[in-house]
Amino acid sequence: MQVSVESTGNLERRVTLSLPAGDVEAQAGSRLREIAQNVRIKGFRPGKVPAKVVEQRYGGQVRAEIVDGLLRQALDQAVRENELRVAGLPQVTPGEDAAEGELKYVASVELVPEFGELDMGKLEVVRHTAEVTDADIDRMLENLRQQRASWNKVERAAKAGDLVNVETSSVIDGVRMPAEGVEKTSTVLGSAAIYPEVESAIAGMQPGEEKTIDVTLPADWHAAQFAGKTVTSTFKLVDVAEQALPEVDAAFIRSFGVKSGDLEQFKADIRSNLERELKGALMNRLRREVGEQLVEAYKDVELPPRLVESEARALQANAAEQARRQGQQLAAGADAFMDAARKRVLVGLLVGEVARRNELRLEPERLNETMRLIASTYEQPEQVIALYRNDPQLMQGLQNRVMEEQVTDWIAERATHTEKALSFQEAIGQ
Repeated sequence: MQVSVESTGNLERRVTLSLPAGDVEAQAGSRLREIAQNVRIKGFRPGKVPAKVVEQRYGGQVRAEIVDGLLRQALDQAVRENELRVAGLPQVTPGEDAAEGELKYVASVELVPEFGELDMGKLEVVRHTAEVTDADIDRMLENLRQQRASWNKVERAAKAGDLVNVETSSVIDGVRMPAEGVEKTSTVLGSAAIYPEVESAIAGMQPGEEKTIDVTLPADWHAAQFAGKTVTSTFKLVDVAEQALPEVDAAFIRSFGVKSGDLEQFKADIRSNLERELKGALMNRLRREVGEQLVEAYKDVELPPRLVESEARALQANAAEQARRQGQQLAAGADAFMDAARKRVLVGLLVGEVARRNELRLEPERLNETMRLIASTYEQPEQVIALYRNDPQLMQGLQNRVMEEQVTDWIAERATHTEKALSFQEAIGQ
């Protein structure tokens, strides 16, 4: 195979690869003969499938696999011999002007930019700290009680904290909605699940009572034809229920998997869970902090354009999927994500460069610890660990995450940093 490399830009190289078609045909013939000996095709005895049939069914796939393997080998060799530090995946297309009996391909390869001196000491990083307190454990206990709460109907006026069932009908621009009947809805007063004006109107109402109020819809209302308009709504309070919280007794504790039913053991488990959550939240804050500092310090570095575009498309696709799950449609195209993509690509390349220059290696202990922490949030941790170990793609993603955290810690330790104490609630963003 003949390989040539030429520069087409500061961060791009054009690699031309030419290989004799005869070499591909020789390998393809050998592979097809192997397939013919073992393949089972209806209507033919094993080992007796005609070569023409094998060629028709498998020829294209076999040749594609052979060409792909040869191109990979040639590209890897060209990268090593020319000391190219590749960023992202090469873009391979068929070449033009191939000679008779020759297959020609062109690979466009983007390179990692030159970052110059990497002085992490010039970064100014705020390192947040926090700890889990007894008050945080008590708050979580109360949250768990709220999750297991029951509701008992009462015959009194509705007040904050009550679960209310309401029947509504509305009129806007002279049109009644729904056209017939009523809409039924439930909400907890004070949860801000409905408009404040509506909650205020319901509070103090007796079961069976009706009330009519005017509500002005916001300017960004999802139905554009009604945005900013006034709707006249009639509410009927069907019934009211007040919350009954369970006691934190042995039965309640066992329902969360603590077989002993012991309160102190339950609190110890809650503390472990909160500390795990806190550790992840503090690392995310540190990653953002270090990332922002890296972006500011190296914002003028030229980046591989195709890699940035690919990242922008990935961000746009993720945002579109999130919108779809919420029953919405994303209007923004990939261009709207270019700035975020540049930052992500820049930080990713810098993290890789810091690791390379300082010969940082993935720490198996840290990888296993992270995997155990992830698995501990599931009912059957061992199955989750086995899933990671048997899925190369999952494991690769986990390794990348742990390596990024290692490098983030390494950078933060060498940066000029200050510590800022936060409460647990502040640290996890609540």
